[in-house]
Amino acid sequence: MILAAFFGASLSLSLIVPVAVDYGAAYSPALERDAYMSLQQKRAMVRPLVLSTTECIARTVSADPRFSDLIKVGNVNDLIVDSVPRCLDAVRTMIDTYDRLFGQGAGETFFVGPYLDGLPAAVNALVKSE
Repeated sequence: MILAAFFGASLSLSLIVPVAVDYGAAYSPALERDAYMSLQQKRAMVRPLVLSTTECIARTVSADPRFSDLIKVGNVNDLIVDSVPRCLDAVRTMIDTYDRLFGQGAGETFFVGPYLDGLPAAVNALVKSE
């Protein structure tokens, strides 16, 4: 009985196909460093990207021909939505960096949540200061 079990196990092991895995391609010193960063350090790395993305959107909003009419009524939300495609590189960089620092999917969650929630006020503040 034991011999049959051993023979069956050895037969099934011989059917295992060896696979080569290149762990070097997935390893990055930056990823290792990011894993040991404090929350404050991670936020400090993301802050300039958030600011540059917001500034890009604010510049695009203020350059829109509809801006002067919409700023009077205090509703630039449509202009903000329309400006995002022009600032897509900055948005993507911010989201990707956020993902790298805080985990996969965290960048999109941040963008559609807290970032977009505060974006109208931030854009209004930037365009009024110009």
